[in-house]
Amino acid sequence: MTGLGLGAIDRLSNAKTRLITAENVYGEKGQGGRADLTDEPQADVARIGQLWEGPNKCARDLGQKWKVRPCITLAAGSTTTLADVNGPGAIQHIWVTVDSRRYRDLILRIYWDGETVPSVEAPLGDFFCNGFNKRANILALPINVNPSGGFNCYFPMPFRKHARVTIENRHVENVGGLYYAITLALDSVDDDAAYFHAQFRRTNPLPYGQDYVILEGVKGKGHYVGTYMAWQQNNAGWWGEGEIKFFLDGDGEFPTLAGTGTEDYFGGAWCFGSNFSAPFLGYPLGECDNRPGNRHGLYRFHIMDPIRFEADLKVTMQAIGWRSEGRYLPLQDDIASVAYWYQTEPHAPFARLGDRNALEVI
Repeated sequence: MTGLGLGAIDRLSNAKTRLITAENVYGEKGQGGRADLTDEPQADVARIGQLWEGPNKCARDLGQKWKVRPCITLAAGSTTTLADVNGPGAIQHIWVTVDSRRYRDLILRIYWDGETVPSVEAPLGDFFCNGFNKRANILALPINVNPSGGFNCYFPMPFRKHARVTIENRHVENVGGLYYAITLALDSVDDDAAYFHAQFRRTNPLPYGQDYVILEGVKGKGHYVGTYMAWQQNNAGWWGEGEIKFFLDGDGEFPTLAGTGTEDYFGGAWCFGSNFSAPFLGYPLGECDNRPGNRHGLYRFHIMDPIRFEADLKVTMQAIGWRSEGRYLPLQDDIASVAYWYQTEPHAPFARLGDRNALEVI
């Protein structure tokens, strides 16, 4: 497959571009915009199993070709398939938008090559660096969020046989107005192309004296490419003295990589002082007055500096504040995260994702 990105934009390729939307659910050639004004489910919609609520009534005077099915509704308690395609190929871009109140209720999962356990599993908002059911604009290269809630992902996601993308709706009611577009390049996949993975975790509250675990149990060869954290502080004062640690390839008590402080890892310094969003790192959400209950959003993408591992990987972040007499205080904050990485398959199954109550923003 031709390399992705600006470095290869001038190169000719045999790749076939396809676009999956609510009006072409399988991204088939010559089938875009064919949704029709009919009360019966269209054949492709019925086959993929999406909820059918009839055509968009706004198009009733114009008919086919005029935005008849621009979005879908997710039934309460159901899992809806957004993409179900055969390879080889790669997902190049995912765009999606939905009501921000449902960011934690909708669970994104992606499965590669017929696997029964997902390689990507995270609440929709957190995957796009928007935790807490609150929108924040993100100006990073791989994850980009724009007004008013346009989620974009540019992580290349190659697959060799099959790709399946689903959304689980954990809300007690139907969720309407989910718009999405998934761009594919159907072409051969190089032997050294790894599979994209992302995993959500949350610990609330963090037990006293314990490090927060961003990722563990990874087996195989690959490279770590990003961290997003949604962090609610439960104490007054500065909360970001903790060190990030990467345990690589059999490391025991001590890691191979250890950082200097939370804000340092995310590209800032001296307790941030203000919000920012940059191509590879940012602190787009949070108050800098360090009051209890403040919520902070942070990201770092290792695009220029991927962290390579040969056999296994564990990633942790300490939560450290201050107590009297200039002593460190192990914090008991509400911390959630998404880890992004590439690796060979098969991957080790993820730890069980918590139920709706365990993920709820309260």
